[in-house]
Amino acid sequence: MFPNSSNMGCPPFLPKHQQQNNFFNKSPLNTPPNLLSHQQIIDAQFSFQNAAARLSGDLTAVPAVKLQTMTYGNGSLAQTPDASIPFRGRKRVGEHRVPQDVKRQRFHSQQSETPVVKQAVPLPEERRFSFPGSIQSLHPRAHCTADITGCVPPLQDTSFPDHIETSLPVAKDKLSKQVLEMFRACQQQTCDLNRKELCRTELQREIQRIFPQSRLFLVGSSLNGFGTRSSDGDLCLVVKEEPVNQKTEARHILSLVQKLFSTKLSTYIERPHLIRAKVPIVKFRDKVSCVEFDLNVNNVVGIRNTFLLRTYAYVENRVRPLVLVVKKWASFHGINDASRGTLSSYSLVLMVLHYLQTLPEPILPSLQKNYPESFDPTMQLHLVHQAPRTIPPYLSKNGSSLGDLLIGFFKYYATEFDWSHQMISVREAKAIPRPDGTEWRNKFICVEEPFDRTNTARAVHEKQKFDIIKSEFLKSWQVLRDQKDLNCLLPLRKIVQKR
Repeated sequence: MFPNSSNMGCPPFLPKHQQQNNFFNKSPLNTPPNLLSHQQIIDAQFSFQNAAARLSGDLTAVPAVKLQTMTYGNGSLAQTPDASIPFRGRKRVGEHRVPQDVKRQRFHSQQSETPVVKQAVPLPEERRFSFPGSIQSLHPRAHCTADITGCVPPLQDTSFPDHIETSLPVAKDKLSKQVLEMFRACQQQTCDLNRKELCRTELQREIQRIFPQSRLFLVGSSLNGFGTRSSDGDLCLVVKEEPVNQKTEARHILSLVQKLFSTKLSTYIERPHLIRAKVPIVKFRDKVSCVEFDLNVNNVVGIRNTFLLRTYAYVENRVRPLVLVVKKWASFHGINDASRGTLSSYSLVLMVLHYLQTLPEPILPSLQKNYPESFDPTMQLHLVHQAPRTIPPYLSKNGSSLGDLLIGFFKYYATEFDWSHQMISVREAKAIPRPDGTEWRNKFICVEEPFDRTNTARAVHEKQKFDIIKSEFLKSWQVLRDQKDLNCLLPLRKIVQKR
């Protein structure tokens, strides 16, 4: 999950004088939302009062909704009968004349003759995931196959070059080989992401019956390149252009969504539960994909974070294996649970990126400094996913192995980083003095969120938990330095078998 503030969550929509107020009134309810262009969606004016009125009291005013039967065979996805119309060649069946700027959002077919251009971030072979304007076409797979060269399917768009396979680093020493072995076994596979995306698509269809102009985004580790086979799904429901008050409005919206899940969609959704936190969420389980989800409202910073981290994930091929092992290590040692006062997965990812940025010969740069136009916090949401396409791979002179980098990571936070006076900043690519604000004052760990600049590690508010975290870094560094065997920190075989 991403840290947020109630002031965030305002997707940049078009100016009101350019908006068309009657688009959704004319659009039939049974039109698959994934066939609508993003421009059509953001051009409509949102009326929260009307949407809320549809579910006031109970759900009797909502047309009966039922998800299409979804089955999986041999680990593959079965496409729903009324799923997105697939392409034939370059044209969609029944395609009408549309403005040129909308056509540019569509996909090339797999026979596209677009020239191959080298880039850091792999862009999808088959389709884009969870982006405004995307047209979904789920291709059944015979079985789930391990994808050694890329754990997340790359993102597809007509303006993107064809996908280039990303290679993993060569491992020569024992520890580096163990890191790669765990990464290959535990990284999220294409079929894992397909299941989450199918759930997102169907839920968006049903939620749009209540909030016609809303969009549902898949965010977080499922999409940023750092997901594992056991990663939960994070969803962001964007309902309007103005900021949403998280204590009142967001809770009300989520209560309506929870009611929808527990009644009309109870066949497919189980255990929907509203968590009334600073940023409220609805937690639920999708029975079809067997995935646990967290759904928030207008947490737009989480969408931006997803693509910043995705770019870091693929700009250098040692990043993803290192992050995955650190996450597994933290989980095994009980320091990877923000709800229990320790570190969130998001904070851990930022800590790894920061370490790689601060080496004497850096392995990562500050992408926000080097490419400010690609990570502009005011960029319109439907453009955010395009940021990686112009960013080339980072060529570091640091040739350290994965094993040496893992040892160095533990050493950095055990002996070098000044927890009392410094803040971890991926945005600045260095440790910076703590600001003198309430967000940072008297906090045990300070990890700056790259966009809204809040403290992602604010959950660590007990000294006892902080001391445990520091102790784990110190012990792990000493053991790994002496043994150079990942089995000394993790039950490698058990984790690989369990995945």
